[in-house]
Amino acid sequence: MSRLEVSALAYGYDGRAVGRDVSFAVESGEVLCLLGPNGGGKTTLFKTVLGLLPALGGTVAVDGESVAGWSRARVARALGYVPQAQLGLFPFTVREIVLMGRTAHLGAFATPSRRDEAVAESTLESLGITHLAARAYTEVSGGERQMTLVARALAQEPRVLVMDEPTASLDFGNQVRVLSRVRAVAGEGIAVIVSTHDPDQAFACADRVAVLHGGTLAGLGSPEATITPQRLRAVYGVDVDVVTLTLADGRRVRTCVPSLDRA
Repeated sequence: MSRLEVSALAYGYDGRAVGRDVSFAVESGEVLCLLGPNGGGKTTLFKTVLGLLPALGGTVAVDGESVAGWSRARVARALGYVPQAQLGLFPFTVREIVLMGRTAHLGAFATPSRRDEAVAESTLESLGITHLAARAYTEVSGGERQMTLVARALAQEPRVLVMDEPTASLDFGNQVRVLSRVRAVAGEGIAVIVSTHDPDQAFACADRVAVLHGGTLAGLGSPEATITPQRLRAVYGVDVDVVTLTLADGRRVRTCVPSLDRA
């Protein structure tokens, strides 16, 4: 069992706070979805949790131990990261990029083992991108690059997976595949925190939702209790109805219906 706990965290750049007093925890097998508007500090929060930026206050702990002072290798063995889609500078193949996720498990001069290669191949297959394996990362589409970054993080086999808008540049089919994989990863005992702009994605895959607005948490709880018309109006400045639909198989799902006339 693993647990990521963020307590009274203040974060920002060059000593200037972007967010403050942010506290939440995510457990093994759980998906916590972080919602918030553009420029709301979600990426900065994630980079601070990962130790890429120093915290301005508060603590980040994994399994009760503060990660402050951990080596980059130790952080990488505990925390996997899917950044927003990046344009590579070197023509590594997609397979090589995914295999880089195994670096945290290798010594300074070690080469990937057969198991490392098998983990990378299995991850490519699980995301349906094996056909891209031999192609240059710099030559595939933005959506395919994003899927590659997801595969790299999963190949890392972390205890906690942090995903920064992993579906932002994906078409509908690949969005569904990534969300399905998010749920599957949680089912394997990994704690997952994922940011998105789409509250419907939170309804689809999250156990709990944290809403970040103005540098503080504007809500934290179950999707049903947290994603409300009033809160969406306060955070995004638009009128939204949250409705419950009954599907043909009897399942009941919640979805957000924006009012374009009142936007």
